[in-house]
Parts: sequence; C-alpha cells; structure tokens
Amino acid sequence: MAESKKPLRAIARPFVADGPSGVSIRDRFKGLTAEDEKVLRLVGGHMGSLASRDLKARCAEGLQHSAETWAARKRQLTALSSSRWAGSVTSTTHDQWGLSRRGQHAHLQSLDAGIRMLRHRLSLSVGESGSKGQPGGYRSRQEWFAKSRRLAVLEDRYERVRAEREAGRVSVVRGGRKALKARHNLSAAHLSVDQWHERWETARWFLNADGESGKRFGNETIRVTPDGEISIKLPAPLVELANAKHGRYVLAAKVSFPHRGDEWRDRISANRSVAYRIHLDTASGRWYLDASWTRKDLPVIPLDTLRTQGIIGVDTNADHLAAWRLDTHGNPVGAPHRFDYDLSGTATHRDAQLRHALARLLHWAKTTGVQAIAVEDLDFTDSKTREKHGRKKRFRQLISGIPTGKLRARLLSMCAEAGLGVIAVDPAYTSIWGAQHWQKPLTTTNRKTSRHAAASVAIGRRSLGHRIRRRTAPPRRHQSDAGGHRTAQARPGTRGSEGNRPRVPGPRTRSDGAGRGRNAVDQNAQNRSGRSAERGFWQQDSLPLSL
Repeated sequence: MAESKKPLRAIARPFVADGPSGVSIRDRFKGLTAEDEKVLRLVGGHMGSLASRDLKARCAEGLQHSAETWAARKRQLTALSSSRWAGSVTSTTHDQWGLSRRGQHAHLQSLDAGIRMLRHRLSLSVGESGSKGQPGGYRSRQEWFAKSRRLAVLEDRYERVRAEREAGRVSVVRGGRKALKARHNLSAAHLSVDQWHERWETARWFLNADGESGKRFGNETIRVTPDGEISIKLPAPLVELANAKHGRYVLAAKVSFPHRGDEWRDRISANRSVAYRIHLDTASGRWYLDASWTRKDLPVIPLDTLRTQGIIGVDTNADHLAAWRLDTHGNPVGAPHRFDYDLSGTATHRDAQLRHALARLLHWAKTTGVQAIAVEDLDFTDSKTREKHGRKKRFRQLISGIPTGKLRARLLSMCAEAGLGVIAVDPAYTSIWGAQHWQKPLTTTNRKTSRHAAASVAIGRRSLGHRIRRRTAPPRRHQSDAGGHRTAQARPGTRGSEGNRPRVPGPRTRSDGAGRGRNAVDQNAQNRSGRSAERGFWQQDSLPLSL
C-alpha cells in the first residue's frame, strides 16, 4: 500500500500589520564648547555608575522584584541625582532585565529544538534517508558519535540555562557584550587599548531622560526649546557646575532636527512628552541628541479597504526583493520588479542598503496607486540550526542572510510615512505553489519569470483572499455554470460564455452539431429565425411616392 502524503498545515489568514509605535529623530550638536563637553562627560559618567549599581541590585532581586523594592531603589538614586534622573534609571533597568529574560527564553527554545532534532537523527540508522520533511540519519559512525557528544553538551547547557531562568538570574552587560569581547582581540577590532577604553566607558554612560506630559517642553531633565537651546538638570553632586537657575546647565550648542522638525516643535510647544538621549560617537568625535516619542491612536485601515486598488506582493530573499503588482481579481499587472541590495560589510552599510531598496519599492508603489504591500510573516528561527540541515552550511547561511527582523521594522516605519498599509500573510507553500501555478504561464519569449517573482504573485493573491492556483476544475455535467464557476476569479452573476464559439475546421455535414462548420463564428450566417440568412425570397422595397 502506498504511503500517504504529508498533510498540509493550516494556512493562517492575512492580517494588517501594526504600524510603528514610536518616532525617533536625531541631530548633531552644533557649536559645542570644551566646557560643554566636560560637563556632559561628568554627568554621563556619574549617572552611568548609578545605572550600573541599580542594574546590579535589580539582577540580585531576581523574581522577588516588587513595587516596594523598585521604590526603594529609586529613593536611593534620588539622593545622588534627582527624582527624574532616578526614574529614568530605574525604568531603563527594568527594560534591560525584561529584555534579558526574553532573550533567555528564546535561547531555551533554540536549545530545545536542537536537542529534539539530534535525538531524532541519532535514533535512525546510519545512512538512512529522511522522509516527510525530516532529515535522515547521519552519514557515518564518526559523525554519529560526534553528534552524540554534541547532544550531551546541549543537554547540559539546557539544564544550566533552565535552572538560571527558574531562579530569575539573567546575564546583562552594560555597554554591550560585543564591546566586552573585543577587549580580548583588539587586533581584529582594529583598536588600541586606549581606544577600546574610551569606547567602553562611553557606551556605559547614562544620558537618557524620559519625557513627561504637562511639563515645560515635555521634559524637565533634558529640556530643548523650539529654537534648539538645550539645558540639563545637573545631578546633586554636580550642582556647582550649573550656569543657570535651579541647578541647570545650558549648552552653547543647539539642535534643529531637519527631519520631522515641525512635528517635534508642535509636540513640545503643546508640552507633550518627548524623551531625549545624548551620546558620543567615538569614531568621529561628534555628539548627537536623539528625540523620541510614542505614537498613539493611529488609524487602523480595514483589510477590505486596502484591497480596493490592488496589491503589490513582495517576496523577500537574501539579496533582493521580488515584487509584482496584482489587481483586485488577483491577476498580475505589468512586469515584475526586482530591488537588489548588498548585505555585506558593516551594520551601517547593510541598513543603508535596506533603506535604499525599500525606498525604491515604495516609490514604485505610490506611482501604481495601490494602498498596501503584501509580505510574508517570516521567522526562520527553527530553520537556521545546523542540527536540522546538517552539512548544508550554504543553505543555513542563505536563510540567516535574509533580513527578516530588520526588513519588517524598516518596511513598517517607511510604509507608515508613505501612507501605505502592510498586509502580512502566511508564508506556507508560497514559493512551491507560486512556481507550480504561475512561473510557466507568466514566462514569455521576451521575459523569463523567476521563481521568486512567481512567489510574489502567490503572496499577493493570498493577501487578496484568492487561492494561489490559477483555475478550478471545470463543472462535471456540461460546460456551463450549472456546477459552479469555472475560474477562481469569477464572481456571482458572471456569464459562463460571452465570446464567440471556437471555429473548428472541417466540412459542414448533417451529422455536425450547430457551431462546428465553417460559419460557426458568424451567427448571422446560420439558418435561424431573425437572422439575415433566413430562407425566403428577398427583394428591395419600392421607393416611397413622396419622392
């Protein structure tokens, strides 16, 4: 008896992705003096030491944290700074601890997936082939033995991380773990000891101030006026450095925020909360100010409204975006588009490449008149493990190279500014079914349709609520619509045959049915009542006597 096929998993419905929850803009300090830089370094170093102390206390509390312990930590920090500085430090500490807990949970899930995959492959015989999407056994006894030792290592690591999570212990590095590890290999980081120390200390500074609605210009700790003047509330031990009233220091430098500056000025003029962060770029020696705020009550556009002008389906790949425009019936319109990017090099270069590709995509979307872009809701967490794909290192690198997280964040923020919606669809079988049903029909003598372009059509059709396949099976009884519509795109009330019947070559005989002779297309040539070819004597009418 033949083995049954693997059942298809359920396809989730498409949904409208939520837009960005906040806005962040940046500007460089202009006209910063040596005295200003000295004060900023002193404030950042002092508040950084308090933040490190508070993070240590929070990690020691673990799962015993409560509102009372939070208030006690804040009171201790207030005596060494101010109440608002203490509030910013404790809230940042809480966010860091929560982020570490989420990372710890994700690490446990990754270890569990690797352990289950190793146990499955070790249970198979050496050289046994896989089935139903699962990998087979290992190729040799040596590889089997090496993987059995790796299983023991992962199990030990899993138990250690699980015990830490149950006890509430997390690992947090203020300044970044990457910067900490660079100290052990300065040659690879192209840094000297002094340069590393400067970068490390700068990363551990704390110059963040949370906003507060109702207060002057939306922030009392770091206050920025509409004309760009910056003043800082100095901590208690540094009050003697103040050059203004109420223990404040006014910087000589100013900011203007060229990007979204009007929105920022409208917000602070209404005394709405704005959070600020001052930081130093050690590579260039420049100081910057980041302003951020939360966006609330954003309009939610229904899914049916976004579908009214068609959709642009986008298939995400490791080196390009494949896009195709579809009308409301799910038919591809025009030619496919490809937007390339290069994700090699530094993080800044990769981010610039993504922004450039997305900008070109959005410019094309605006010209077509669509209201939304359809993308896959991708997550390759389970597909990147070497336990599942074994020696397929290039495939794992390909999957890891697809910028799912950064692309999603960039696309949502840029689409919100462009006035476009984002529809997320289930990525199941889009590449397989797109190539099966659309790659060959869309290939012409002048255009070769790629597998990725066909997948973009499948993504767009799924976002529109249509099936990916092009046609349904014809009715069983006859060629009319008695058994249902013949095409997946047909709507209720659509006639089954609107055009002429096909012309079939061959002699006209009495055994041929109607419409199969040489006059099959020309209905007027048939011997039917009411047609010009009706049998009978024909003569022209006489002229009227009035002429």
